[in-house]
Amino acid sequence: MTPPSHDTEQPAHPHAEAPRIRPSIGSGRRPARRQPLLASGRHRARRSPQAGRALVLGLVFVGAAVATLIVTYVLITMFTHKQDARQPFVRVVEVDELTTDPEPWGKNWPHQFAGWKSTSGGEFYGGSSAMPQSKLETHPWLKRLYAGYAFSIDYREARGHAYMLYDQGVTERVTQKPQAGACLHCHASMNVLYRRVGLEAMGEEITDEKLAAEFNQPAVIRGFKELSQEPYQEVLAMLYATPDGTPGENEPVFPQAPPGGYTGEYAGEAISEEHAQMLGEAHPVSCIDCHDPETMQIRVTRPGFLLGVAELAAGEGAVPHLPSIQQWRQGSRSEPYDPNELATPQEMRSFVCGQCHVEYYCANRDTLTFPWGKGLSADDAEAYWEEATFPDGTGFYDYQHGETGAEVFKVQHPEFELWSQGIHARSGVSCADCHMPYERKGAMKVSNHNVRSPMENINSACQTCHNVPEAELRARVGAIQSRTMALTERAGEAMTAMLDAIMEAKAGGAGEAELDEVFELQRKAMWRLDYISSENSKGFHADQESARLLAESIDYSRQAQAAALRLRAPAAPSTEALPTEPVQGVTPTEQAPVRSE
Repeated sequence: MTPPSHDTEQPAHPHAEAPRIRPSIGSGRRPARRQPLLASGRHRARRSPQAGRALVLGLVFVGAAVATLIVTYVLITMFTHKQDARQPFVRVVEVDELTTDPEPWGKNWPHQFAGWKSTSGGEFYGGSSAMPQSKLETHPWLKRLYAGYAFSIDYREARGHAYMLYDQGVTERVTQKPQAGACLHCHASMNVLYRRVGLEAMGEEITDEKLAAEFNQPAVIRGFKELSQEPYQEVLAMLYATPDGTPGENEPVFPQAPPGGYTGEYAGEAISEEHAQMLGEAHPVSCIDCHDPETMQIRVTRPGFLLGVAELAAGEGAVPHLPSIQQWRQGSRSEPYDPNELATPQEMRSFVCGQCHVEYYCANRDTLTFPWGKGLSADDAEAYWEEATFPDGTGFYDYQHGETGAEVFKVQHPEFELWSQGIHARSGVSCADCHMPYERKGAMKVSNHNVRSPMENINSACQTCHNVPEAELRARVGAIQSRTMALTERAGEAMTAMLDAIMEAKAGGAGEAELDEVFELQRKAMWRLDYISSENSKGFHADQESARLLAESIDYSRQAQAAALRLRAPAAPSTEALPTEPVQGVTPTEQAPVRSE
């Protein structure tokens, strides 16, 4: 009987072991692979090569179609975004050089307008009960620092840009003491008023069409000089009467301060009927102050900055963080430096802030002045004021100290100058990078116009450069500010001790001539203390510079204190008879024994 073939099915017992198939020795063939059995005991049917190729082609077709759709979507999106970038806004209404009212601008640029309104904190809080904390109560030594000056009457913590005109209108510095129109230079939208007064002073005809046509920088600067020394309340009344681009509409975005503040006074006297019935609108810093109404490009409009930065460029002060000024200095200098023509876009993102967050003179004996002729440091400004004179030829000073009688300088709020001394400025970081960081609005990248502390927006303001956790960044900032404030308090204590000693010297009969040197030390001490205590970053803009200035303030206060004590105390006894060890360069071993080998 013929044995069964290997590839023929064989019945088997369920538990029987499958027979092994051994290849013939020397056959040269590999043993055939066993095919798995189906449940029915038959081999699975094999797929034909044609069916496999059809499936692959189908998958390739579907993949190609999906890829085409994705690429098409991406290209359309890119094209749409490019078109949006070319026309980043829809001009719903026309705005021009007359439009100081921000509401029409807000119809064209709603994202920026919404951010600007957010500087109120979400809801505008007016009235005396809403006023911020008094710095004079928090730091009582400030009253003695500013004795004889209006800041010793009312000096409060800062609020957002929404409040800058309102809070000025109600502060007792204005209602109780005479102030100059220069105070409005930074707190209100003044361009149109300056231009109108300037054109009038230049003998030109004034029409709304002419005011709306162009910025006219020469006319703006001329009007600024005409109004700078005029009484505050008179310039404010003129501002109310100036057209703002929305005729017949007298509802400003933010409430206006009540005329004469909460007491109905200007410079300590009841307001006149004219001032009580002021009609029109006055706006805090507005869109037109920093943007060109035609192109929306940022620009500088404040005359004080335009004149100050031109003087800075013409001087020799170090400005490594301002490359356009360095480049201008290397040129012909045939025309004054003009930031609107020469500054880089990144520089402009600091210059628009430097229009107001600076040190300047703004009283009524001279035109508002930025002390930048020698540079941007505290020492440069001090040297500038020391050499400055008033128009009548007398030496410059801000006020006569109410206790000692010394002629001293008053610092305003030198954020721009202190930032210029810090690491961020040297690294090319602008003010807006931290206080108005970029954000995405659809296809557009815009600056966040809710100008505020970077600590309220760490992710966008700080972590784009500093790749560290938020908690660590907060700790770094907190350490800098707490150390600066501790030094500030110590400088304040040294200053009060100095003032006590000077007053005792005067009570002991010291005359003005004897106190000249002491007064000079007093001015230097108070200038440095005031520089940091008035600057709003609590030292963060330049922490090492802040510490240096406060350390020098303490030193000058102690020098003045010691000098004043000598004036009121008996003559110091001679020390000649006291035994002393001759200087040998090392501590004598009898006084401080050392182990001998």
